Amino acid sequence: MNQISDSQQASTSSTGVNTSAFWERLWRTAGIQSVGLFIIGYIIYGYQPQIGASADALVAFYNGDRTRILIAAVFFGMAILNLMWFAAALRATLANAGQDGWGAAATASSAAVGVLFLLLITVGAALAYSTSGSRNNTLTSGLNDFVWAGVVLSSFPRAMLIMSGAFGLWRAGLISNALFAAGVAAVVLALLGGTTWLRSGFWAPDGAYSRFVSPIIGVVWVLVVSRILLTRSPATRAAW
Repeated sequence: MNQISDSQQASTSSTGVNTSAFWERLWRTAGIQSVGLFIIGYIIYGYQPQIGASADALVAFYNGDRTRILIAAVFFGMAILNLMWFAAALRATLANAGQDGWGAAATASSAAVGVLFLLLITVGAALAYSTSGSRNNTLTSGLNDFVWAGVVLSSFPRAMLIMSGAFGLWRAGLISNALFAAGVAAVVLALLGGTTWLRSGFWAPDGAYSRFVSPIIGVVWVLVVSRILLTRSPATRAAW
């Protein structure tokens, strides 16, 4: 029995698949995987009709691009899954550094972001799958506007996720004051995304800030924190 056990342990050590270090590194790369999947999904999804778009534009997008939207939904779903694993890796790192409170905040905010994003993706997929073919243009227009409003309101849990990482890593002494200041700036800019309620233009729910600037800030933050996590030595206390 001892020989069998030793043989199994040697096999496990050689593959490294069943070690805490393997899983820790895997989940520390989840943020990078999430960003990549989000970008792929975004490219496939295409340009969603703006608020108040005409019935023809709505039908052309949700009915004409149905296959693209449903394929993009798969990539978006996997991106959200990896985003929550990224938050779990961040939480484990902060907990190991004695910053359990900020780690819990990362878990809570990532869950809120994930739920909200899944809701918005579900609405888009449902429109592509069935609603657009029903010719109920009023309902389609209302749900399309709902997605844009959801993007704006997602700014608040996204800001909390950025804040938990910036403050937690800084309190743990894992980032410099300069990087902490950049994190605070990212929090403020993310919160500003929740004020984009003008009817048109740059500061509208479907404007450039909400569509491009705010998401880019989140993407850059995830990549920066992922790099920090990857350069950290394995935790002394196994988390996986």
